[in-house]
Amino acid sequence: MSGNSFGKIFRFTTFGESHGPAIGCVLDGVPPRISLSEADIQPWLDRRKPGQSRFTTQRQEADLVRILSGVFEGQTTGTPVALLIENTDQRSHDYSGIADQFRPGHADYTYQAKYGIRDYRGGGRSSARETAMRVAAGAVARKILDLLVPGGVSIRGAMVQMGPHAIDEQNWDWAQVTANPFWCPDAGSVARWEDFLNQTRKAGSSTGGVVAVFAENVPVGLGSPVYDKLDADIAKALMSINAVKGVEIGDGFAAAALTGEQNADPMRMRDGKVQFLANHAGGILGGISTGQTIKARLAVKPTSSILKPQQSVDRTGREVEVSTKGRHDPCVAIRAVPVAEAMLAVTLADHLLCHRATAW
Repeated sequence: MSGNSFGKIFRFTTFGESHGPAIGCVLDGVPPRISLSEADIQPWLDRRKPGQSRFTTQRQEADLVRILSGVFEGQTTGTPVALLIENTDQRSHDYSGIADQFRPGHADYTYQAKYGIRDYRGGGRSSARETAMRVAAGAVARKILDLLVPGGVSIRGAMVQMGPHAIDEQNWDWAQVTANPFWCPDAGSVARWEDFLNQTRKAGSSTGGVVAVFAENVPVGLGSPVYDKLDADIAKALMSINAVKGVEIGDGFAAAALTGEQNADPMRMRDGKVQFLANHAGGILGGISTGQTIKARLAVKPTSSILKPQQSVDRTGREVEVSTKGRHDPCVAIRAVPVAEAMLAVTLADHLLCHRATAW
């Protein structure tokens, strides 16, 4: 199986399965002499780890990261940085009933059809467990951005819709994002989301959501047209996250309903610098960053593993009904927030290093 690596200069490769002994990643292209320890990575992993509220999977994983290589006396050496997280709370027997069955909406059928074998325990390689290593890679990427960009790059995400219930964006308050279990920036939506998710769980089902992610203080000039556009790589990074089925940059699909003058981002000179009066483009024009805030949104589908019986087939072609046991997120979009932040961070770090290598 190929396709387990992301990036060009700052490149990381993840490995491991949901119910294997460990998951990990190897980061290549990390500049030397960057201060790095497990303490720089662990806080970001703690934001993503399971079991933090009754609204996420109750699998209890500490997600404690170990640095195996690439760091000496507290600094990166320029050699590959290897990171490892041990799996400690697997309950593989929960999946014995679906060893030969395909869960609708999951990767079971396609993995079996492509490779002739699959790890049915928690989805194996297709499990969102893999995203812990993306968050670890994102933590290192943030260190690179902080080092190379004056003032650093601020990357923040929030959940802006659960199922059909969107927030009131006029009530957006970043302080609320860490004050509730949903990463919700609108305090007025929290109770409504809680009731909706409780009802969804009791019905044995799941729901989707929309996540928004932003990067501020991004330098002008990142991105290389035509096929290495910054927005194209951001879209790929976010689309590669488990369960993501759609990505927008800036106004995204809403831009189709605008006129040319409405969609344009007017410019004026202020103190000898170009200032944009709007940001419909999401901080990227022609595949190159403008210096404005980068804005992206991703749509996350409902969790495929649910208790409610669903029509399916097994490996022999027999028609069956599938009901998945185990511990699953009723709304996987909740824990997608720190993952989306991480994938935006690794994309920006990679483009920044590419830009430094090719800048005129």
